[in-house]
Amino acid sequence: MASCRWPWRRCCSWRPAARSPGPASPGRAGPPGPPSAADAGAQMSYFNLVKSLTSAFPNRYSMSRFHHTTSAVCCCSKTQSGEKYTDPFKLGWRDLNGLYEDIRKELLISTTELKEMSEYYFDGKGKAFRPIIVVLMARACNIHHSNSRDVQASQRSIALIAEMIHTASLVHDDVIDDASSRRGKHTVNKIWGEKKAVLAGDLILSAASMALARIGNTTVISILTQVIEDLVRGEFLQLGSKENENERFAHYLEKTFKKTASLIANSCKAVCLCPRMPGPGGA
Repeated sequence: MASCRWPWRRCCSWRPAARSPGPASPGRAGPPGPPSAADAGAQMSYFNLVKSLTSAFPNRYSMSRFHHTTSAVCCCSKTQSGEKYTDPFKLGWRDLNGLYEDIRKELLISTTELKEMSEYYFDGKGKAFRPIIVVLMARACNIHHSNSRDVQASQRSIALIAEMIHTASLVHDDVIDDASSRRGKHTVNKIWGEKKAVLAGDLILSAASMALARIGNTTVISILTQVIEDLVRGEFLQLGSKENENERFAHYLEKTFKKTASLIANSCKAVCLCPRMPGPGGA
């Protein structure tokens, strides 16, 4: 059995590892020779394993699932037991109760028009996809670190900051793209003009930066300020392209990471540091 390996391959099919061609026919395809004693033992162990699982869990496993090799559909994409998955938005939304109200409190603006522009997209009609991911990551880290399901105040602040940075980028993107509608209504630049829209986006970013500074951890601040730099660099990448096909795809991947994935990845990274932060200024 020492020579038998059970790699978990694509489509979750359990197969013994493929043997390399023998020394007599290196790299040459041909009819397989007679199975060795080790191969026969491996095959027998494989079928014994499948038989044990299918008999022990008849509702979950079947012979056809272990022999399913179609690459287009994974055999784990559906369950046969009828179990239901928890909606992640329902799972994390209690930690984001009052999300948009708290964001509007961060926008301490005396000028009526500027306040209206800055709060325009914080009307509760967004998906809040990024804050949900952040609080779920925070809860997962807290359970692992201290067996606590509660989200800390600093972690919730990071969720708010992520949504503010994202929304500011939308305001600026609409100016660059000359977009006329977003989330089923007119864009800020179409209602108030491009110049004022740029200033509104800058104001949201400045409010997010102040909220970030109040967390008081230099490592977290460094991680999330990297997001703002990535957003700018990603927008510049989007303005250009590459002639070579391979370079063009690499260009696309880098642009997409900087414009979209960097905010999600770095926000999750930041909340992972919060359970073990020693205090303001430390890391």
